[in-house]
Amino acid sequence: MGSNKRYADHYDRLMDARIVDRIAATAGPLQSLTDAELELDREPVMIAPRPQAVRAWVRFGPTAVRVDAESCRWTERAIGIRFTVGGRELRARVWSSAVEYKE
Repeated sequence: MGSNKRYADHYDRLMDARIVDRIAATAGPLQSLTDAELELDREPVMIAPRPQAVRAWVRFGPTAVRVDAESCRWTERAIGIRFTVGGRELRARVWSSAVEYKE
């Protein structure tokens, strides 16, 4: 029996969401960069007038997972993102190299 190619992307997204939900519930708290790491006393923070869609690596406890998110603000080396897990909006600051912008 073959796979349903018509809805494959839809079911892949559902499975990804379930995996992220489980990791967020069991792996530990969401990790974010600290003010010291961001050097907020020296680096200006830019706020996006319109958030952009991204894929970003985040950590829940020691477990890294890639999520669909929006970039909301940034410094020269870091990006503030927001994303939804289990119906809750979460925010984190991650290194810019952990983020890939969608087209």
